[in-house]
Amino acid sequence: MTTSAGFGTDDVFNQSPPYQDVDLFASDAALGGAVAAFGAGAEVAQLCAFARHWGSADMIEAGRLANDNPPKLKAFDATGLRRDAVEFHPAYHRLMEESITAGLAAMTWRADATRAAAPAEVARAARYYMVAQIENGHMCPVTMTRAAVATVAAEPGLAAEVLPKILARRYDKACRPWSGKSGMTLGMGMTERQGGTDVRANTSRAARVADGYVVTGHKWFLSAPMSDAFLVLAHVNDGVNGRADDGLDDRLTCFLMPRFRPDGTRNGMRLARLKDKLGNRSNASAEVEFADAFAWRVGEPGRGVRTIIDMVQLTRLDCAIASAGLMRGAFVRALHHARHRSVFQRRLADQPLMRAALAGLAADVEGAVAAVMRLCRSFDLMATDPREAARARLLTPVVKYWICKTAPTFVYEAMECLGGNGYVEESILARYYREAPVNAIWEGSGNVVCLDVLRALAREREAAAAVLGELKRETAGLPGAAAAAGGIEAMLAGAAVESQARGLVERVALLAAAAACRECAPASVAEAFAATRLVPSATRTYGAHALDAADIAMLLDRALPA
Repeated sequence: MTTSAGFGTDDVFNQSPPYQDVDLFASDAALGGAVAAFGAGAEVAQLCAFARHWGSADMIEAGRLANDNPPKLKAFDATGLRRDAVEFHPAYHRLMEESITAGLAAMTWRADATRAAAPAEVARAARYYMVAQIENGHMCPVTMTRAAVATVAAEPGLAAEVLPKILARRYDKACRPWSGKSGMTLGMGMTERQGGTDVRANTSRAARVADGYVVTGHKWFLSAPMSDAFLVLAHVNDGVNGRADDGLDDRLTCFLMPRFRPDGTRNGMRLARLKDKLGNRSNASAEVEFADAFAWRVGEPGRGVRTIIDMVQLTRLDCAIASAGLMRGAFVRALHHARHRSVFQRRLADQPLMRAALAGLAADVEGAVAAVMRLCRSFDLMATDPREAARARLLTPVVKYWICKTAPTFVYEAMECLGGNGYVEESILARYYREAPVNAIWEGSGNVVCLDVLRALAREREAAAAVLGELKRETAGLPGAAAAAGGIEAMLAGAAVESQARGLVERVALLAAAAACRECAPASVAEAFAATRLVPSATRTYGAHALDAADIAMLLDRALPA
C-alpha cells in the first residue's frame, strides 16, 4: 500500500507571517513620544530590552498557553479535607514571575509606602501597556498588589509587614503563610451578590476578637483568589455605640484578610466556585464564603469606602492602561496583516477603504496612549503640584471611561480587518475581543464612573473648573475643540446633567486626549485625532471620517515601521 505525500493543496501563500519577535517599544512611535514628553525618556534603553523580551515568540506562546489552560478549583484533597486551592498552568506562573520581577507591582512605591520619585508611573505604565498586548489576564493580581499598598498604608504596622514582601519583586506561588514567603500578592473582595457596585448593601459582618476581627459572610467576586491576603469590606458591629445586636454601630469598614491565620492555620475562607468568565481566562475570580475568617482592620471603622478610594484610583488607571494596550495589540496586528495580504491584485494596506479604516484606528490609539500617559504624569507630580493632583482626581475616571468603552468596538473593527482569520481561536484577536469588555466593567462600569465624575465636579468646583479651563486652552485651535468645550459648559449648566453624563464625560476625555496628543506627538497627529473625534460631524464608524490621503499616510507610517 502506498500513501500520498500530500493533496496538492499544502502550499500556503498570501497569508501574513506571525507577528512576533518584535520590539514593542521601538516599533511604537506613539508610546515613544509619550514616554519622552512625560518625563521617562531616560528609561528608553530599559524599555527596549523589556519590549524585545515581551514581544518574543516565546512570551506570546506563554500568553496563549495560560489562556488555553484556565485555572481549576481544588476545593478538597483526596481525603476530603478542604484545600480551597486554585491550580494554574505553568505558563501563568511564568507570566506572573516576569511581571513581578520587572517591578510592575512595586516600582511606584518606596519602603515607607509612599510614592516613588517621578517618573515612576510613566515608566511603569509603558511596561504595563506592552504586557497587556501579550497577556492581560495575569495583570489583575499585579494591579491588585500594586494598588493595595495605597490602602494598607493606612495601617503603618501592617504596611511594615506587607510592603517588604512586595518590594522584594519576588513571585512565590507557594500556598503558605506570607511570613515564610519571599514575596506576596494581594487580592480584593468588595462586591456581594445582592449589591454589586452598591457596597453599602453588603451583608458581611466583622466581630472584634482579641487580635483583630473575624468576618462572616460572602463575596460574589473575589479577585485573584490565590493571593496571600485580600482587602475586603464588612460591617462592624462591636457595640461601641450600643449593644452588639442593636444595629446602632453598623459601620462599613475595610479589612485585610490573610489566607492563613496568625497561628499558621488556614483561614476561614471557602472558595465556592470559580467564575466562568467571557474572557480574562488565565486569571481566576471566585465566589467565596467567610466562616469566622480572621482579618485586621484597615483604616477607621465606618470609613471603608474612603479607605479604599486611593486604591480604586490606581486600579482604574491600570484599567485604562491595559485597554489602551489591547487596542494597540489589536490594531498593530490588523495593520501587519493588511500589509502582507493581497486582495484583487493589491495589498489590503493599499486599498483606499482599508487605509481609511486603519487610519481611524490609528488615530484612536494615538489619543488613548497620549491620554493615559499624560494622566500617569499627573500621578507622578501630584504630591508636589496641586494642579496635577486635581487633574489626576478628575481625569482618572474620565480617561478610564473613554478608553475602556472604546476598546471593545475597536477590537471588533481590528478583527474585521483580518476577516475570517481574525475570528478563529488561533488568532489572538479572538482573545482580545473576549478580554476587552472586562476593564469597562471592572472598578466601576460606565454609569458608575460617570456619576463619580459628576460628584467630583460638584465636590471640587474650583479645582475641576481649573482643569477644564486648562484643557480648553491646551486644545485651542484644534478642529472641533471649541464646540466640544462649549458642549461641556452647556451640559454643566443644564438641569439634566445626570442624564447627559455619558456625553459630558466623553467630551472631557476627548479634549484631554487631544491636549495630550499636542504635548507628545507631532501637530499633525493632534489635528487628525481632533478631526476624527471632536468635530461635531465626526462619526464613530472607523473609516467614515474626513482625513485626507496625507493624514492617512502619516498615521499609518507612524503606527508600525513598514
